[in-house]
Amino acid sequence: MHEVYLLLGSNLGNSEQVLTDARNYVSLQVGSIIEESAIYQTAPWGVINQPDFLNQVIRVETELLPQEVLAQVLAIEERLGRIRQEKWGARTIDIDLLFYDILQVHTDRLTLPHPLLHLRKFVLMPLAEIAPNWVHPILKKTVQELLTDLQDDLTVIKLS
Repeated sequence: MHEVYLLLGSNLGNSEQVLTDARNYVSLQVGSIIEESAIYQTAPWGVINQPDFLNQVIRVETELLPQEVLAQVLAIEERLGRIRQEKWGARTIDIDLLFYDILQVHTDRLTLPHPLLHLRKFVLMPLAEIAPNWVHPILKKTVQELLTDLQDDLTVIKLS
């Protein structure tokens, strides 16, 4: 079994329901959800003229290979109405692979660990809630240390 951390995000439609649907599909298509963070309301990052996001991190146990996990989460995004128009723009659902065990992958389609996770408060806050002692395999710092060192002043509010 492999341990995968996924970030779920939504800012279009009924975002709470979309996150619920995404978790259900992840359970069916990727693996068992072992742990999930609270849901966080987050100001947009990258493109600011859009609604706030709801974000959540989940820890999943899977037998799938990293590329298979990616294929499944892309299929889930499509099933939930994701349309890719603008980088970092509004979307019904976004599912990012943050970590897959301590594996490091660099391909045209997949980079692990996620290359921007250590720069994003909206990723690190929910991740630190469920995996504060997880060590980033490249940066050699725990998630909590990355959050403590973070310079991002984005507004991120824990909802539930």
